[in-house]
Amino acid sequence: MKVTFAAAGAPASSATPRLIARIVEQDRLPSGLDAVAAEGARASRFVGKLGQVFEYFAGSAGGVRREVLAGIGEPGAAARNKAFERAGAAVTAKYLCSGETALTYDLSGSSATPQEVAALLVGTVLRGWRHDVYRTRLAEEQKPTLAEVVITGAPEGAEAAWAVESAVVAGVAFARELVAEPANIIYPESFVERCRRLESLGVEITVLDKAAMTALGMGALLGVNQGSVREPQMLAMRWKGAAADKPTAFVGKGVTFDTGGISIKPAAGMEDMKWDMGGAAAVAGAMLTLAMRKAKADIIGICGLVENMPDGNAQRPGDVVTSMSGQTIEVINTDAEGRLVLCDALTWVQREYSPATIVDLATLTGAMIVALGHEHGGIFANDDALADQLIAAGKASGDKLWRFPLGVAYDKLIDSPIADMKNVGPRNGGSITAAQFLQRYIDKGVAWAHLDIAGMVWADKPGATWDKGATGFGVRLLDQFVRDTLEG
Repeated sequence: MKVTFAAAGAPASSATPRLIARIVEQDRLPSGLDAVAAEGARASRFVGKLGQVFEYFAGSAGGVRREVLAGIGEPGAAARNKAFERAGAAVTAKYLCSGETALTYDLSGSSATPQEVAALLVGTVLRGWRHDVYRTRLAEEQKPTLAEVVITGAPEGAEAAWAVESAVVAGVAFARELVAEPANIIYPESFVERCRRLESLGVEITVLDKAAMTALGMGALLGVNQGSVREPQMLAMRWKGAAADKPTAFVGKGVTFDTGGISIKPAAGMEDMKWDMGGAAAVAGAMLTLAMRKAKADIIGICGLVENMPDGNAQRPGDVVTSMSGQTIEVINTDAEGRLVLCDALTWVQREYSPATIVDLATLTGAMIVALGHEHGGIFANDDALADQLIAAGKASGDKLWRFPLGVAYDKLIDSPIADMKNVGPRNGGSITAAQFLQRYIDKGVAWAHLDIAGMVWADKPGATWDKGATGFGVRLLDQFVRDTLEG
C-alpha cells in the first residue's frame, strides 16, 4: 500500500465515493457527528471499543462519501500504540476488497501522537498484506482493491515516525513472503538470491556452499541435507550500523522443506512444512528492517539453509555424525533435524564473528505448540538479563514470548551410549531437551537465547494484523530488542 501525508482537507486521489476514517475513543463519538449517524452508531452498538468499526454514508459534492469510525478503546488506556495499530488493521480487514482504492484517515482535531499515527499505519498496511501470486481465478469481489492510504491532519513528526516504522513493515512483509512461497520456489539457493536485495542497502553478504561447509566439518547440517538434490547454503548478513567490540548475532533455522527424512512425517498436513524456515525468514526480515532504518548497531544474521528429504542417500536413524564443534551426535530421529542445522550454524558464527550475544529462532518442536498453542513463542536462555530483555521486547512489539527452564536433569536426557549426545530425548519435555541440545554448542561467556516459534510463524485463521497464512513473527521482536538494548 502506498502511504502519503497531506494537509487537512486535501483530497485523496481516488474517485468517489471516497472512504474516510476517523479514530474514536470509547464512549466519545466525534463532535459534529450528524444525528442520523449518531443514532446509527447507537443502533449498531458502536461505542468505540478496541477494534470496532462503524460505517455510514454521507452526501458530498462529488457524490456519496463513506464515513468510518474506528475504535481504539478506553481513553488513557495503556498500550495506546497497539490500540491504534489494531484500529488500522480492523479498517483494512473491512475494506481491503471493498472496491475502494484509497482510504483517507482524517486526524483533524485528534490528539494522536506521531508514534500513534505511525502505529495506525503499521496496522493498516500489515493487515493488507496478501500473497496472491499464484491465484489466477479470484472472483472480483475477492481481489484486494485498497492500494492507497492518505493521512490528513497528522501532528508534526508523524511522517518521520512512519518512515522508521515503514522499515519494520517492509521486514515483516519480506519474512511473510519467504514463508508463504512454496518449497519449489524457495529452497536454499533461491532463499539466498531473495536476500541479495539487502546488499543495495549496505548489508554485507557471505555465503558458504556445500564444499565450504564440508571443509569446515559441518557434518550435522550436511547430514540433514544429504537426501536432497538441493544444495545447502550458509547465509551470513552483516549490518554494521555502529562500532561495537563484538556484534550481536541472530541465527535462524532455514529448513526450506521438511519431510522428516527417513523418519517421515504423516502425509496429512505435510504441505505446511514449507514454513519450517520461519526462523531464517524472521532473521532475513529483521536484517532488512535494520538496514532500511539505518539501525545504530552491529548485527550479524545467520541462516542455515537445507532441505530434509528421504532419498536413497538420506541420513538414517542410528547414524552418528560429527558436528563442526567436534562433538558427535547419534541421530535417533531424522525429523529432529533443525537442531542439527542450528548447532553447526551456532559454532560457525561464534568462530567466525565472536558475538557477545546470540539469539536463535527456529520452528523447532511440535511440543512447543502443545505447550503454548499459537499465543506465545517459547524462550530458553542461559542469561536472565537477556531473557528479560527479549520478553520485554516481545510485549512491546506484540511478538510475545514465554520462558521455559533449562537444567542439568534435562541435559542428561540427551546423553547417548555411543556418541557425545543424541538428537532427541524422551517424549516428555521435548522442547526443553531440544534447547539443551543447542546449549551444548554455546561457548562459555556468550549470552544466548533460543526462541522456539513453531506455533507462531503460520496462522490457520486471520489475526489482528495478518490474514490466514504467514505472520512474519520474530521480525518486530528482533527490531524492538535492538532498539531497546543496542540503540537505547
